[in-house]
Amino acid sequence: MNSTSEDSEMSFPQTGRLLGLDFGTRRVGVAVSDPGQQFSSPLDNYNRKTEREDITYFKKLTEDQQVVGLVVGLPVHMSGDEGGMAAGARKFGEWVSKFSGLPIRFWDERFTSAIAEEHLQEAGLSKKKRKARLDKLAAQILLQSFLDAENREALPEAF
Repeated sequence: MNSTSEDSEMSFPQTGRLLGLDFGTRRVGVAVSDPGQQFSSPLDNYNRKTEREDITYFKKLTEDQQVVGLVVGLPVHMSGDEGGMAAGARKFGEWVSKFSGLPIRFWDERFTSAIAEEHLQEAGLSKKKRKARLDKLAAQILLQSFLDAENREALPEAF
């Protein structure tokens, strides 16, 4: 499930850095694209704090990275239906979009954490090191899926 123009009155930019956010109630994985929107890179695992500290963090991040749009992972069931976590991700994404003034797209994030975990295991990292990298790598996979999509308004192909 991804957003359409009805989810955001702002048009979504085709060039400029995008921020990929892998939503979690305690931690948010963060990735960023290059200005040409070809490649994504893992950036940070942000441990959520107070609302005020979260706003400060995301405002600074979007300004420092010169971000022009947000791509927020939408956790959906295998059937494609949205559950409680998807509602939380939508609320979070709309909240960041509102205070940052940036347009937003929600993107299907099924399997991103599993793919990230598999890559980290293949790299031979310890459980502690995998945990430290998992969310930002999942955000990178999510954002890259969005960047690679032929139609960013349609549901992405299965991973």
